[in-house]
Amino acid sequence: MNMWSCRIDVMDALIELIISLAASSGKYVDSCLEMLVGNFTPPSSMIEFLKQPRGISIKYQVLSRVHSSLEVLADLVPISPMRLLPIVIQRKPHYTSKEASLVVYAENMLKLESCIFGELVRSTMISGLIDLLVDLDVEIGWDDILHDDSTKGIFNMELEDIDEASDDELMDSSELPRELSRKGLVGNLFAEKLDNLMVVVFEHLNSCEEGGRLNEVFGNLLQSFQKTVLTAYKSKFSQFIMFYACALDPENCGSRFTKMLLDIFVCNTHPPILRMSAVAYLASYLSRGKFLSTSSIAKTLKSLVQWCLDYCNSHEGEINPKAHRIFYSGCQAIMYVLCFRMRSLVGVPWFKSQLLVPINLILSHNLSPLKVCLPSIVTEFLRQSKAADLFTSSEKFNFDEYLESESEFSKAFGGMERLDMFFPFDPCLLKRSDSFIRPNYVYWSMVRPTYNDEEEDSSDEEVEVNTEIEGNHEDFDIDEFDNALNQMSITPKNRFAGGFNEHLRMPSRIRPSTSPESL
Repeated sequence: MNMWSCRIDVMDALIELIISLAASSGKYVDSCLEMLVGNFTPPSSMIEFLKQPRGISIKYQVLSRVHSSLEVLADLVPISPMRLLPIVIQRKPHYTSKEASLVVYAENMLKLESCIFGELVRSTMISGLIDLLVDLDVEIGWDDILHDDSTKGIFNMELEDIDEASDDELMDSSELPRELSRKGLVGNLFAEKLDNLMVVVFEHLNSCEEGGRLNEVFGNLLQSFQKTVLTAYKSKFSQFIMFYACALDPENCGSRFTKMLLDIFVCNTHPPILRMSAVAYLASYLSRGKFLSTSSIAKTLKSLVQWCLDYCNSHEGEINPKAHRIFYSGCQAIMYVLCFRMRSLVGVPWFKSQLLVPINLILSHNLSPLKVCLPSIVTEFLRQSKAADLFTSSEKFNFDEYLESESEFSKAFGGMERLDMFFPFDPCLLKRSDSFIRPNYVYWSMVRPTYNDEEEDSSDEEVEVNTEIEGNHEDFDIDEFDNALNQMSITPKNRFAGGFNEHLRMPSRIRPSTSPESL
C-alpha cells in the first residue's frame, strides 16, 4: 500500500499493522522495512503536487509517520537498523530520476543519519549520498562549463584596459586555456539536480553544526571524500560539500581535511595519481578558504616545502616531467598558494627565516620546477616574489630569465587533461550552491598582489565598485558578474602556444582591491 494516497486514519492503521508484523516474527522485518522505505518518495503522479501547500502537508504527514515507525522498530527489533541499510541503498533513485524524487529521497537519507539510531547508519547514508552527487557530477561535461577566453592565461583578471587592447596584445582563443562559465549549465538537468541536492546537504551540515554534531558527521564525510570524490577524475562541484563543512568549523573540520590531504601526498604507498590529486586539492583549499588563518596556511606550506626539499636532496637527476611528476605537483602547489597568500605570509615572523632558503634551493635545483610547472603560475609567483623582494642577490635563478623564457617541459607536464592543471576549488558555478560558498570564498579579485602597491591610489569610483562586489556577496545577480569576478581557469583542453611569453603575464593594471588585509 502507498501511504501517500491514504487518509490520515488509514495511514495510522497501516503503520500500526506494519509495526505489529515486524515485531511478531523476524521473517516479516525485511518486508515491513521495504514497505516503509518505499514511501520515502511520492508516486510520480504526485511529484508536481509537492510544490503546493497541500502537497507539502501530505509530505510531512507521510514522512513523519515513516520515520517514527522506523525508530519504534529499532527499539522493538534491534537488528532492524542494520537490515534497513541495504534496502535504503538499493532503493535509492537512479541519478536520471526526476529531481523531486532525488531531493526527497536525499532528505530521508539525511533524516536517518540524524535519528536516534543514526550512529548505526550514518556512514552508509553519507557515502550513499556522496556517491549520488558524484554520479551527477561526472555526467556534466567539461564542454558545458568551459569556454574559450580571449584575454589572458590561468589567472583571469578584471582588466581596466581590456576593451582598449589591440589585436597584437591578445592571443587567438584557440591557443589559450579555457575559462569557467556558468552559461553552459543553463538548462542542464544534471547540473540542476546536483545543485539542489548539494543545497540539501549544505542545509543539513548547517543544522549539524548548530546541534553540535558536525565533527562526528565530518568523519564520515572525510571517508566518503577519500573513497569517492578524490578518486573521481576532475570532480567539478561535489567537492564543495567538504569546503562548506570546513568553513563551518575551520579549527576541527578544516584541520582534519588539511591533514588528510597532506598525509596522502607525502605517503609513498599511495598511487601517484592520488597523491597529485591530493596536493591539488590542498593547494586549492589553502588558496580559496577565506576562513583559514594565516598561521595554519603557513604551517601546512612549511610541510610541503620540507617534503620537496627532502626530495631534492635525494634526487640529483635532471628535468623529467614524468618521472618526477609528484615533485613538480608539490612545487606547483607551493607557488599556487603563494600567488594567493604572498602578502599575508610575508608577515609571518618565521616565514622568511625558515622558508625562503628552502624554497630557493628547491626552485634552483637541477630538476628545474620553474621550467616544468604551469607558466601562468610560475610567472605570477615570480612577479610577486620579485615585488616583495623575497630573495636576496644570492639566489641561483634569474627572475627575468624565467619570465621571458619558453619551456617545452611545461607543456609536457601540463598537457591536455592532466591533474597538475586541475584546481578543484575553482569558483563554484552552481547558482544555489554558490550562495553558500561565496561568503567563505577567496576570489582572485580579492587578492592584493605584492606588485600592486602602486595601484592603491586609484580613483575612488573604482574602489567603490569593488566594495559593492565584495561587500554584498548575496545581494547581486551572480550571472551578471560572471566575467567581473576574477577566476582561475581549470583543465585547459588546448596547450599553450609556447611556454612563457607576454601573453601569459598578469596584466599590469588591475582594479584596486578592497579585500581584508589578511588576503
